[in-house]
Amino acid sequence: MAFQTPQATSRSVTGIPTGRLAIWWVLASEIVIFGGLVTCYLLLRLHHVEWAEEASHTSTPAGAFNTFVLLTSSLFVVLAHRAVTEGNREKAFKFLWYTIAMGGVFLGVKAYEYTTEIVHGYTLTSSVFWSFYYTATGLHGLHVIAGMVIMGIISFSVRKGENLQRVEYIGIYWHFVDVVWIFLFPLFYIAK
Repeated sequence: MAFQTPQATSRSVTGIPTGRLAIWWVLASEIVIFGGLVTCYLLLRLHHVEWAEEASHTSTPAGAFNTFVLLTSSLFVVLAHRAVTEGNREKAFKFLWYTIAMGGVFLGVKAYEYTTEIVHGYTLTSSVFWSFYYTATGLHGLHVIAGMVIMGIISFSVRKGENLQRVEYIGIYWHFVDVVWIFLFPLFYIAK
């Protein structure tokens, strides 16, 4: 049976597939959320030099490792997309699950970081810096979880040969999650 794209996903006045257009609209709203959070943080950080002392308690090696993990996971989602375009659904399935596994590693490292910071008394209510830290990294973590869940669902559709275009869409979303981390890492881990 030949793969057919549902008519609703292929029609668009813009000439852009509906799903691709939808993911870009979702990301535009996410940019507003993270952009507002990062802008508020930067404006306050400029006026609170004492935050550098608080930021010195974040683990730069853990943040750097997580940066490597997310960038590697982006490579896997790109390889999954390439495998789909080459017609190799099993390979695409495998690479999607490698991406999910890397997301799990990222979350494991964040859990370790949170535990260590909380044990040392740096909690959500310790200071405005820590409130920003937990809010921004926690919101990012929720986006990682959402991406992993959606990617898992998509992977089984890919295995069946259904809705293969969704690999591109989840890839776009996953790259966005990585870009957000690329902003958060220097703001909370390096700028001390």
